[in-house]
Amino acid sequence: MNYTEDIKAAGLLQLDLLALAALIRSGQVSPVEITRAQLRRIATLDGDLRSYAHVTAASALQEAQAAEREIRQGCYRGPLHGVPIALKDLFRRKGVPMAAGTAIHRGRPADHDATVVGRLRDAGAVLLGQLQMTEGAYSDHHPDVAPPLNPWNADYWTGISSSGAAVATAAGLCFGATASDTGGSIRWPCAATGLTGIKPTWGRVSRHGVFELAASLDHVGVIARSAADAAALLETIAGADAKDPTALQAPVPRYTAQTEAPVGGLRVGVDPDWNARDVDPQTRRMMEAAMRVFEQLGATLVPLRFPSEEAAQAVRDWAPLCAVEAAVAHASTYPSRKQEYGPVLASVIERGRALPSHAYQDILLRRLAMRGRIDAVFAHVDALLMPVQPMPPLTLDAISVLGAQPGLVEALQRYTCVFDMTGHPCLTLPAGQCEAGMPMGLQLAAAQLGEPVLFRLGAAFQAATSWHLRRPAL
Repeated sequence: MNYTEDIKAAGLLQLDLLALAALIRSGQVSPVEITRAQLRRIATLDGDLRSYAHVTAASALQEAQAAEREIRQGCYRGPLHGVPIALKDLFRRKGVPMAAGTAIHRGRPADHDATVVGRLRDAGAVLLGQLQMTEGAYSDHHPDVAPPLNPWNADYWTGISSSGAAVATAAGLCFGATASDTGGSIRWPCAATGLTGIKPTWGRVSRHGVFELAASLDHVGVIARSAADAAALLETIAGADAKDPTALQAPVPRYTAQTEAPVGGLRVGVDPDWNARDVDPQTRRMMEAAMRVFEQLGATLVPLRFPSEEAAQAVRDWAPLCAVEAAVAHASTYPSRKQEYGPVLASVIERGRALPSHAYQDILLRRLAMRGRIDAVFAHVDALLMPVQPMPPLTLDAISVLGAQPGLVEALQRYTCVFDMTGHPCLTLPAGQCEAGMPMGLQLAAAQLGEPVLFRLGAAFQAATSWHLRRPAL
């Protein structure tokens, strides 16, 4: 490939997934050539960015060749056919090592495909590899793992725990990624790197073959460059699964069709106090600008009172609940292999093992009540608008002492954990830039199975703004 072709490939690798899909379907772009270009870019940039835990170059090229043959023969499977994407390293893929950010599972090939992986294969996607993540999908990388670096500025946080998924998607090292969100792990990374992410309704996507942090809190979703891309990815992987009886039986709508639907008349709820209390001025300005956009699009902004005090309690309840469920998830390896755990995840499991049963039951009862309160909010509005976090993008220096700043942790979780506790879907969108030039994000929440409304609003917002089109200079 000559220099001009390299420049062309670099531009193609920054396209939205659906834009590439259209070029592949029309024959203007070869799945094999775009995959080769993608692998070259990974080889060139990821030594510094560290977004991949494991690159599967040989099988990716085989999948690209198969996709190219099928498309040429007129067998087009859909918008993921021939498109290179990647997997957060907690999705099992047969024959491929999956460590989930741990030392315990490092180098051990999976013996089966996660349901999500099987559905991506059926859609003809090209799987580039496994993306780095925090240990066990909790809050810190294992001490032996070099954390991924933010492609916008290496001095800034990437978000947790889907750190590699966000870095790779933002840096043009894949066209989208599978991810998970237990307390904010899709939404924080998207806000930190200028991306779009969907945390669906709990159970909307099968968890079969996905490494578990906290079973009743784990939400399987995606990270992408646009709401339309996220819709296409979720449409592919969502749905009932006999291998996961907790996966919801409700039919999967055509989410991609929702991205072209008008938003006039949709009611967007805003709690002006909750969205501004102890929120920094840059974030408030971002939210005010976003509200004006939604009004101009024809949505109706509805002032309301969100149950913020109860939400604050739900945030406090999240950590012990997650700890108990993590202790159950790791029972086969902890404490028998305690010495192989990093200090943060080990301390979480220890906390879960020590929590009294009556305290656990109190949490469960408060969680059910909180779910009902938020269901009641959505009886009056179609969606709820709020920031992802109340502070501007965080530096690595600020995050390095996070464990010693419980107030900062609670503030960071204010707008995220509550919706993992209740299972309501959330869509995160890039919506601004802080004074330091880093991306900032907002989120929309909806009623259970309200993803169609979220995609309508998200796509309309992105049609009216350009934040999602910005790419880091690499």
